[in-house]
Amino acid sequence: MSAWRKSLLLHGAILAALFGLQFVLPEYHHLAVTRVLLLAVFAMGFNLLFGYTGLLSLGHAMFFAAGMYGAGLTAYHLAWPVPAAMLFGVLCGAGLSLVVGLLALRTTGVAFMIVTLMISQVVYLATVYFTTWTRGDEGLVMPAAARSFELLGRQWLLTDPSTRYNLALALLALTMACVLLVVRGRFGRALIAIRENEDRSRMLGYNTFIFKLQALTLSGTLSAMAGAAYALMFAYIGSSFAAIQYSIDPLLYTLLGGAGTVAGPIVGTFFMFYLVDLASEHTTAYLLVTGVVLLFLVLFFPRGALGYVRARWLGWLP
Repeated sequence: MSAWRKSLLLHGAILAALFGLQFVLPEYHHLAVTRVLLLAVFAMGFNLLFGYTGLLSLGHAMFFAAGMYGAGLTAYHLAWPVPAAMLFGVLCGAGLSLVVGLLALRTTGVAFMIVTLMISQVVYLATVYFTTWTRGDEGLVMPAAARSFELLGRQWLLTDPSTRYNLALALLALTMACVLLVVRGRFGRALIAIRENEDRSRMLGYNTFIFKLQALTLSGTLSAMAGAAYALMFAYIGSSFAAIQYSIDPLLYTLLGGAGTVAGPIVGTFFMFYLVDLASEHTTAYLLVTGVVLLFLVLFFPRGALGYVRARWLGWLP
């Protein structure tokens, strides 16, 4: 069996397992896994830039927030229908990532990290400053009109747990398909070449700036899609989602699951989310517990869970 077919079967099985999971989950975990699915989309967008292109952004929260505020503010203040608000949020993230790419990709290494962090802080401060529209840290709760929409001749209720779960899973499947097509194609191979040796890639005739700009734009767009869906499905937007913590989270998810693997961010998001959830039930020092576990994993499994599996057993894993 070819590596491509094995990859399709594996990732199809993951989606099938997640689909079936909703029928056995209790109410709390049903909601929690829905959140995890959207955060996994965010992490997969980040991984496309970090894991496959080799660019470490410390400001990815700004793309998540761009999608969140683009969708949330139009639904709240302008009473846009959910599909239009969702699309606008994604376009906001795409536009912001293109602008950030044009600025930040003029730098490399640590400078790139600092520039993305600084721009992200500007976005965060903007969400705090324009309180007339955003209400800052207090945030906005979506009105009832933004909790349902009509599409394909059917009324969809975002207050229904099953609808939320399946829409989140559909976004995850769309993101997984997008990333798989990218990394298995010529574009993805060019990104990996840039990650491994940008100078040599440039000598071979690749316009590395354009490739990195396309990767950053696609990465930011996927992250914005997660943010827009999060705002509409959970009916809340707030400045905390633009803070630096939300830039660090996808990095942790990706490192835990395996940078440069398609399903790695999904594994890492599930692990990290439930590690924090379980630790916080037993102690207020849950960050200390998660820190110790993360230190252990980084020391003994530096490639992450699926990175380790790929190195030891499944060399074909994308």
